[in-house]
Amino acid sequence: MCGINGLVSNSISNVLKEKYVSKMNLALAHRGPDNTGIWNNDEISLGQTRLSIIDLSDAGNQPFFSNDKRYVIVYNGELYNYKQIKLQLQQQTQGDTTPPYFFKTNTDTEVILAAYIKYGAECLNYFSGMFAFAIYDTELNKTFIARDRMGVKPLYYHYSNFGFIFSSELRGILKSELKKFELNTDYISEYFTYQTIHAPNTLVKGIKMLLPGHYIEFANNKAEITEYYNLKNKIEPFEANYKSTCNRVLETLSLSVQQRLVADVPFGAFLSGGIDSSAVVGLMSNVSSEKINTFNVSFDESEFSEGKYARIIAEKFNTQHHEIKLTPQHFLNDLPEALSAMDHPSGDGPNTYIVSKATKNAGITMALSGIGGDELFAGYDVFKRMHSLQSKQWINLLPKTLRKGAAELKQLRSKTIANKKIAELMAQPQINFKSAYPLSRAVFTQSEISELLTYTAKAKDSISNLLSEIEIKDNFLFSAVSYVEIKSYLQNVLLRDTDQMSMAVALEVREPFLDYKLIELALSINDRTKFPHSPKKLLVDSLGDLLPNEIVNRPKMGFTLPWQFWLKNDLKTFAEKNITELAHYNFCKKNAVLNLWHRFLNNDPTVTWSRLWHLIVLNSWIDKNKTYLILD
Repeated sequence: MCGINGLVSNSISNVLKEKYVSKMNLALAHRGPDNTGIWNNDEISLGQTRLSIIDLSDAGNQPFFSNDKRYVIVYNGELYNYKQIKLQLQQQTQGDTTPPYFFKTNTDTEVILAAYIKYGAECLNYFSGMFAFAIYDTELNKTFIARDRMGVKPLYYHYSNFGFIFSSELRGILKSELKKFELNTDYISEYFTYQTIHAPNTLVKGIKMLLPGHYIEFANNKAEITEYYNLKNKIEPFEANYKSTCNRVLETLSLSVQQRLVADVPFGAFLSGGIDSSAVVGLMSNVSSEKINTFNVSFDESEFSEGKYARIIAEKFNTQHHEIKLTPQHFLNDLPEALSAMDHPSGDGPNTYIVSKATKNAGITMALSGIGGDELFAGYDVFKRMHSLQSKQWINLLPKTLRKGAAELKQLRSKTIANKKIAELMAQPQINFKSAYPLSRAVFTQSEISELLTYTAKAKDSISNLLSEIEIKDNFLFSAVSYVEIKSYLQNVLLRDTDQMSMAVALEVREPFLDYKLIELALSINDRTKFPHSPKKLLVDSLGDLLPNEIVNRPKMGFTLPWQFWLKNDLKTFAEKNITELAHYNFCKKNAVLNLWHRFLNNDPTVTWSRLWHLIVLNSWIDKNKTYLILD
């Protein structure tokens, strides 16, 4: 697990290329405290900061060269099946003219390089893992850059007439000081709406994020992007009885957990006490010969603490349990660090930073997480809402004016965020999954966005684009919801935050639920099998008696904090400063944004803390990066 950087240009001198990449390495030092390296020639400069997980020797330092010195790689991530691929590359089958590769290290880095030498871009189809890497061919002067199927590991890039620059983090490119970049105001409305900007776009004009399942080939000052994996093409109806389906789910998840335990450093697991993290810990204990280290952040306030549930799992599986008790003051003290760690802003990052920091401080370098279980097994309320909407298609038979008027009347009687969204939905030409889903994930409705911003998005809404791609087959509505959840909220908020917040403290996080084979299986199972009569019924039944009833039947909480109270008290000065500064940018309607803040202070039920927090984070991010940005 590392940070990678690179600058490809034959118009910039070697000295300058090395200077820029050195600054990038420095900006990403937190990702890889164990080693830093740079290599460059007339065409390219490659840099890497290393967090050693597999083969801790210096032989695994990067940039890393092939035996013949033709190829050089920088790599961030983990390849879970590298041992199997390594065996294949050491063998020579009949008719194969490529000689076996002689390995000089035990790293997965060398396996990726050797696989590329033998298979070219096709090597990506052999890999199971999370990764972003760049390989440079010194003979052809060609750079090959790839990102894993699910987008666990990030890769940002900028391409112009000078050449091509890339990094594991947005700040790597910004702090290279190659040039000043503009704030991407074209997508500010998307950020206001969804508390993030969806890849490939970012908050910085000209800097893109390589999409999951894609690779770039850069040669002769031209970049060609190719998709090598498309999830929706992998969804094939899985026909089996319920017991066989459960067995297949358990087998696939168990193998995923087992593969993610390969490490030469101390490891553990985040344990909230919910179904997903508890399942991961239980399956870890089944295959590990040593005690599992588990980590739970809890609070004295029972309404915010899941500590008692985590203790039940820790006792059942005899883990080395670490319960980190946090007071509000502890969290508030760490908040400036958490905001500084935010490479690309979103509304959901500081929680992950707190857990990651506590885990790292306990001496752990790698941890498993339960991220993804809700998306695969219908754990979110949005699945139930979309199912309910599907059963109410008679609404479309009503005149639009009638349903719109009824919704507006309901909103007048009870001013809630939910009623606002219902009113906006009822104004749509058709009431269905594709019109309702964007509203379910929206922090602000489109009418509210037009009140807050001086202009709205020039491009079509990213989630609407996703929805236009998919065909909803009979009895596969939940798979459609899962697909859009994965491609929007999971990849552009949860995974981005997990990477930037965990790597800020040099902690690697692995997510067993995001094994691509498990995802393909889950999305190929029909609604009748997955319908959530109880929380994640298919997953729970697949686990058998692994989890106790207290965990299976507990209320869903999530890791929440008393933000509503803090923003009006301990964080009021900080919050007010950032809202006021944001209101003065020319993309905001100043009075409307300031009024939003005053309505929150006056307990307006339609202005919750979550509708303000991502705006506070946005201004904080702009303020921390204004040295590198052109702002109006």
